[in-house]
Amino acid sequence: MLESLLAYPDFWKYVSIPFIAGAVGWTTNWMAVQMTFYPLEFVGVRPIFGWQGIIPSKVEKMAGIVVDKALSKLGSLDEFFREMEPEKISAHLTRTIQGRIEEYTDEVMTERNAVLWENLPLLVRKRVYSRARRAIPSVMDSVVDDISRNLDSLVDMKHMVTTQMSEDKQLMVQMFREVGDPEFRFVTNSGLYFGFLFGLIQVPVFILMPENWVLPLFGFIVGVATNWLALNLIFRPLNPVKVGPFRIQGLFLKRQKDVAETFARLSTEEVITLRNIMYQVVNGPRGDRTKALIKRHLKPLLNGGVVRTAAQLTVGPEGYADLKKAVEEKAVDLAVEPFEDQGFNRERGALVEKIMSDRMQALSSEEFQDLLRPAFQEDEWILIVVGGFLGAMAGLFQLIFMFGAS
Repeated sequence: MLESLLAYPDFWKYVSIPFIAGAVGWTTNWMAVQMTFYPLEFVGVRPIFGWQGIIPSKVEKMAGIVVDKALSKLGSLDEFFREMEPEKISAHLTRTIQGRIEEYTDEVMTERNAVLWENLPLLVRKRVYSRARRAIPSVMDSVVDDISRNLDSLVDMKHMVTTQMSEDKQLMVQMFREVGDPEFRFVTNSGLYFGFLFGLIQVPVFILMPENWVLPLFGFIVGVATNWLALNLIFRPLNPVKVGPFRIQGLFLKRQKDVAETFARLSTEEVITLRNIMYQVVNGPRGDRTKALIKRHLKPLLNGGVVRTAAQLTVGPEGYADLKKAVEEKAVDLAVEPFEDQGFNRERGALVEKIMSDRMQALSSEEFQDLLRPAFQEDEWILIVVGGFLGAMAGLFQLIFMFGAS
């Protein structure tokens, strides 16, 4: 029996069909994942001949979805900022500025009257430094408190996130890839298993119907079906379904706790950071409001002893207004500079990470799936059709080179 089976014409060629179908399924699914993310920029001839990763090509839309479907459900910027402990932010600002107050004062005064300032007795300059140093804590407390209470009106979270993602497409790719890494590996590897199973069905069909169109057609079906099945198994069923002793649910949805922790960590390390918030506070589209706020809190400093004393000693009464403007501009710059400290950023971000993770774990399945679903949903049909095309090409090559069809 075995000998007659082995002697059957083209036996080994038929045996190879499921293995080749598995390889085709793995390859098409691997390509689907890669085409989701890469290349970061368009490669080819626009508008038809070429490709850009689905996520990088629609990074602004994707970032908007992340904000609307995930971040906005987890809290507001006002709340995140309050979790970062504004009193410690103020203390950090004060400590940083006070530590370099002489440098900052010299910079402003030298721009206005370098010769006179540098020739003032050291004792007089120290008096100016001392007054500035004493005034800084109350000014910083007032500024940070005001920002904390009005942050949502000073910063547009969607604009902040979309701007950052648009300027750094790799960051968006990194977030999706890390959050959904097990699912993307499943998509790739499942192509091998599903492809092999479809190949087993293909063998008797091709034996009974040895037509030239069978292998390319089945190749197309393998490419389409493996992609479609893998994508649906990630997100379906949405809620757990009991089948006998088993509870079945979409793979991504079953990992809600792990995904929440990863997403919260990446968000607070890369996106919702104190540095990014403060940069947008000062330089974002609503930055004029912040500058007006800072100037309002600087009035006691500008109209009081520090600037008035410096003006009297250097530029005289006529240069007082000019000097006030210079101090205002410097103060705006200093609102961002201290937050380049990576260690302080990480400390503040860790306070938000916990609350963000807990709230994401509490989301419903419908809300939670929106975190990763857009990565697949956008132009998903293209990936499925491409998988089918590659599968058909593989079936055609198999027909020509293994079965000698012409």
